Amino acid sequence: MRGTIGTITLHDESWNAWAFMIKRATDVMVSLLLLVGLAPLFLMIALLIKLTSKGPVFFRQTRMGYGKRPFEILKFRTMVQDAERLMSQIEHLNETQGPTFKLKNDPRITPAGRFLRKTSLDEIPQLINVLIGDMSLVGPRPLPLRDYEGFSQDWHRRRFSVKPGITCLWQIMGRSSIGFDEWMALDMRYIDQWSVWLDIKILFQTIPAVFRGSGAV
Repeated sequence: MRGTIGTITLHDESWNAWAFMIKRATDVMVSLLLLVGLAPLFLMIALLIKLTSKGPVFFRQTRMGYGKRPFEILKFRTMVQDAERLMSQIEHLNETQGPTFKLKNDPRITPAGRFLRKTSLDEIPQLINVLIGDMSLVGPRPLPLRDYEGFSQDWHRRRFSVKPGITCLWQIMGRSSIGFDEWMALDMRYIDQWSVWLDIKILFQTIPAVFRGSGAV
């Protein structure tokens, strides 16, 4: 009896060269324009962080990117300075299933950080990641190495066949209110159904989702 060999589809024929070029060109132009246009807001947020808590303005963390290549993500810092070290003390309070960690009332979050998270303003520095090519405007959210190491199924790893993004289907459909398996399923749906038009629709739907603040922690 012959054994079977499992296969993983990385992407379908919709991921063609021209579409990739359009996606990358859009990423560069939009991220550059937003970084210039949001520069005053950038400075205001940086000042808010420095005046309300000790530590750097930016939070830097290694995330798993396209092709399982690690990169350093940039976000505005929303937690106390030693938040990573304190992780082991609150990990047992995790409110999600699967390898990810989410805690609605995480004691490590600063008052200013809670506002930045609720409004998604902490994500703005990721435009720099988009500009340099580590991320895209739209794509599966990049996960910390801790979460990646907890993956137990091959189909979960298909998300690394495309660049991670600032926003995605998960972002506009409930964020932290969505379970891990459903989140991964939404990433697979994005990969399988991807088109430039889908990216445009997700970008436009992200704006009201941010204002609603649904699922933000």
